[in-house]
Amino acid sequence: MKPKDIRELSVQEIEQRIVEETQDLGKLRFQKAVAALENPIVLRQKRRDIARMETILRQKQAEAGAEG
Repeated sequence: MKPKDIRELSVQEIEQRIVEETQDLGKLRFQKAVAALENPIVLRQKRRDIARMETILRQKQAEAGAEG
């Protein structure tokens, strides 16, 4: 997911996406442990997407805190 797309989401939507992506990452890690993944690069992409969303979420929360 691109940063531009993430910034367009609300704080609640970003939090929900983080939860969903974290669950997906857990499932992929389990699949990797049980059998070989078809595309192991997906793990790296998921981790980076989660980190990107968490960073933008913190930025939005800091902006809201500075305003209020």
